[in-house]
Amino acid sequence: MANHKSSVKRIRQIRTRRLHNKYYAKTVRNAVRNLRATSEKSEATAMLPKISSMLDKLAKRNIIHKNKASNLKSKLALHVNKLA
Repeated sequence: MANHKSSVKRIRQIRTRRLHNKYYAKTVRNAVRNLRATSEKSEATAMLPKISSMLDKLAKRNIIHKNKASNLKSKLALHVNKLA
């Protein structure tokens, strides 16, 4: 256990932040999974901007790496464009 008051507080803050980040990362992962499972182009086209925005926000807050967000957005755009 930590010896300093400040380190105890820091542990509390990190735990709270980790849970918060985990929730948003999981939400985006589920959204990406839903988009990949979609076979209708109109529905997928409507979902893509929202998911791209979510990925950008996570990258901006350093929850995921900016290159990972870019790679996911690129692959999702390719997937949506392939749908007929």
